[in-house]
Amino acid sequence: MISEVTLNAETVAADLRPVLLRLARELRRETEQLGITARQATLLWLVKRSPGLSLAELAAEEGISPPALSGHVDRLERAGLIERLRSTDDRRRVGLRLTDEGARILRRVRARRTTWLADRLSALEPAELEAIDDAVPALQALLGDGA
Repeated sequence: MISEVTLNAETVAADLRPVLLRLARELRRETEQLGITARQATLLWLVKRSPGLSLAELAAEEGISPPALSGHVDRLERAGLIERLRSTDDRRRVGLRLTDEGARILRRVRARRTTWLADRLSALEPAELEAIDDAVPALQALLGDGA
């Protein structure tokens, strides 16, 4: 007799969580091969998305305190990946801008991560690849992206 297995959120979560953690770890390794951390790559992406973002705004976006973020920003600035720009309207306001080198590193991070993932996806059977493709909208919905 075949027993019917009912999917529930806890079972799926228990199976999915370690897979996502390992994928994230592997993608972080790809980023670190370029000499930056995954956190730094995220910060670069956020600055690229919102040029002129202040340190306080960036810290709020990342959910950490400005003093905790300051060291990351200092390292990115010393590496020539971002620069601080004082506002011409309000001299107290300092915004962050991605440099050309920062943009280049972000392109390399994206290409390296995409290549790593595409190599692994290409080894799957067509039905497995299709199942992952079909799951992407649901995974985006988990993050509130909905796109």
